[in-house]
Amino acid sequence: MNRFHLEMGGALVLYAVVLIASTVALQSLEDANIYLRTLIVLTPMIPAGLVCWSVVRDMRRLDEMYLRIQFEALGFAFAASALLTFSYGFLENVGAPHIPWFWVWPVMGAMWMIGLRIARRRYQ
Repeated sequence: MNRFHLEMGGALVLYAVVLIASTVALQSLEDANIYLRTLIVLTPMIPAGLVCWSVVRDMRRLDEMYLRIQFEALGFAFAASALLTFSYGFLENVGAPHIPWFWVWPVMGAMWMIGLRIARRRYQ
């Protein structure tokens, strides 16, 4: 198992643990003030930041060819995610159900995976 998988796996496990803990804490502190509840609800963002850090560290370790593939995949993901989220935003104006912001990152992740498949195929 390479270093990226260890870093990413550790960050994701930590994220899951902190997410569960913050959810339980939030339920047990329903009457707490808004500042404490805000702090609790945002604590999973700390390990989420570690996920970001892990991705950036991995990209710094890549050779030029794979870095180019990642760059193209991320460019595709950025543009496709923008198109999808903006399109759905317009659809909400005509009655489509509201989708929470929680879904933006999964859309971006899916578009990144699709972009990677397209870019890898291009350089085979």
